[in-house]
Amino acid sequence: MFSGMLFIFTPLVVGYFISISNPARLQTINTTTSNLIYVILSLMGLSLAALDNLGTNLQIILKFTTVFFCSLSAANLCVLPLIDKLMPLKTDSASHKVPLLQMALESAKLILVVGGGLLVGLVVSMDLSWVDTASEWILFLLLFFIGIQLRNSGLTLRQILLNKHGMLIACAIISSSMVGGLIAAWILEIDWYRGLAMASGFGWYSLAGILMGDAFGPIYGGASFMIELLRELIALVLIPLFIRTKPCTAIGYAGATAMDFTLPVIQTTGGVRCVPVAIVSGFILSLLVPVMMLFFVSLAG
Repeated sequence: MFSGMLFIFTPLVVGYFISISNPARLQTINTTTSNLIYVILSLMGLSLAALDNLGTNLQIILKFTTVFFCSLSAANLCVLPLIDKLMPLKTDSASHKVPLLQMALESAKLILVVGGGLLVGLVVSMDLSWVDTASEWILFLLLFFIGIQLRNSGLTLRQILLNKHGMLIACAIISSSMVGGLIAAWILEIDWYRGLAMASGFGWYSLAGILMGDAFGPIYGGASFMIELLRELIALVLIPLFIRTKPCTAIGYAGATAMDFTLPVIQTTGGVRCVPVAIVSGFILSLLVPVMMLFFVSLAG
């Protein structure tokens, strides 16, 4: 049952044990990881082009995206405000405006990459049988580099365990997402382990879409990508609106992106006191995305 999970998870573990102190080398790894994400997302677009009855399958993707996004968001937003009530977090005043448009354009670029791959697959007549194998090998390399990034993020186990807000937010997102995933699976009449796997993306749209596409095909991969991308886009709007009154809710809804993509928004609208909370919660969720998703995927075997 777990052989497939271990086969895919091994590169992540190996990468996590590699410590790198050279900033230039770390920057090279970060750049390579970003480029691999673009490559594999373009391959996802090619996989969609290879589907039979593409129009019908796109409708299924949109259906899955809508149901999962609504279920997961509702579940998360039912629990996160309780943390703000029980453990209030003080915030600082915002110092300057956040370039939301620029960040939204970064997300739009990823959508264009997938769309570009889809367009090429539809326009150019070619054999696409190699796409799945290529995606799998690039995925292994991507997970290896992601493991290195997590290991060299600067957070120690002590720092994580001492930040109660960050840990509590991560636990709330994980538990409520599992409930939301089960509800979505029941509505869509799919296997429960597929629902839980889809619910384990926690906002990391690129990796979630890649892992689900590799495990269950491009329909699940495309839906997972859109679900988590929507979470990030909505988070960019919600964070400035609610971080003063409900900081834990704003940080938690950002999910795994709280430690990177949405961190500038959190810092500039909530102040420096929110930064450690965002980094710890985002780090925990980022670390658990491949762990939990691959575990639930392994149950299919």
